[in-house]
Amino acid sequence: MTGSNTVAVIGLGYIGLPTAAVLATHGADVVGVDTNHATVDAVNRGEVLFVEPELEISVAGAVSQGRLRADTKTPPADTYIVAVPTPFAEDYAADLTYIEAAADGIAEQLVGGELIILESTSPPGATQHMADRILRSRRDLSLDGTGGRPVIHVAHCPERVLPGRVMIELVTNDRIIGGLTRTAAERAKQLYQSFCQGEIMLTDAVTAEMAKLVENSYRDVNIAFANELSVISEQLGIDVWELIELANHHPRVDILQPGPGVGGHCIAVDPWFIVSAVPEHARLIRTAREVNDAKPQRVIERVLSKAERFRDPRIAVLGLSFKPDIDDLRESPARRITAELADRLPGASIAAVEPHIEALPPDLAGRANVVLTGFDEAVDGADIVVLLVDHDLFRRADRQRLRLHEKVVIDTRGVWRS
Repeated sequence: MTGSNTVAVIGLGYIGLPTAAVLATHGADVVGVDTNHATVDAVNRGEVLFVEPELEISVAGAVSQGRLRADTKTPPADTYIVAVPTPFAEDYAADLTYIEAAADGIAEQLVGGELIILESTSPPGATQHMADRILRSRRDLSLDGTGGRPVIHVAHCPERVLPGRVMIELVTNDRIIGGLTRTAAERAKQLYQSFCQGEIMLTDAVTAEMAKLVENSYRDVNIAFANELSVISEQLGIDVWELIELANHHPRVDILQPGPGVGGHCIAVDPWFIVSAVPEHARLIRTAREVNDAKPQRVIERVLSKAERFRDPRIAVLGLSFKPDIDDLRESPARRITAELADRLPGASIAAVEPHIEALPPDLAGRANVVLTGFDEAVDGADIVVLLVDHDLFRRADRQRLRLHEKVVIDTRGVWRS
């Protein structure tokens, strides 16, 4: 990639900033765009405001070399990568507000010939929707040169990385690219080939959008099977982890592990985009989502039943992130469980332990009976210990020193079952 190729990455979150850093370290001149001034200022200092191994080193290096800077305004660029949030509304339909805002900012800068890539996980048709919005405000441009108008190239390339391994998997994972035109797909392939060592597969935009949703829905269905097994096993007095371990000795069985629910911005969200698109046919996917969404409430009811033994229970809640050893709290069932326990047990004191954050998120910080504290302090003073996230810190804990045998322990991850 030549240094003259300018890439604007819209959205400097868990995907956008690593993507910007990787592109910059492979020769592109990158401008990261974000509405959050604190994020922009941090990037321009070569700093990162969230935990992702190797990311801060990469950002600091790219900034010091003049390859990466950040701004709150969308600049002129040869290529635009949109990596903004795509939450769902109350009816589980996708909220495309952030994509639309990004499209509006990009539209003002276009002169023709630019490549625009949507990386945000999106429902079928979102890439076309983004292109249509741009073209409605820029009728002097087109996707195919109709009427002699300058062409813009629009494609979808969903991210497929695992938090905690983003900097590795951005480079090593295969990529799917779906273009609104074949030329757009080929242009996008050239960009990703500058750093991607995996196979790059081309298709149309809608198929690329669905591929990402299908990947996460497949995982969600399998997790739901494990979570449903845990509910059934509890009713039958069976150790679900032993049950799964035994069943997995079959050469063609590989059951996942149950937990307190499913979090993160992918698995907890993406299946709903499919359900919303074709609700009359997505029956299994919907049921899996409902099973996983119901699991936090079962944990809450279990804690409440144990809390009845104590006048003012002291509860240690271990973990707030959506998966082990990261600081990402998006759609976290642990966070939801902690918040509802605080509301349902106003007389309780809840010591939350999350070693990867320095302060409680606003929804928990606003509850007077929740404090963020250290692991030993929380467990030593607890009547009830609720393990929600299997961080390494908790796995390595000396259970004898913590006197867990003297406490009510609710282990939703099977970490301490021995």
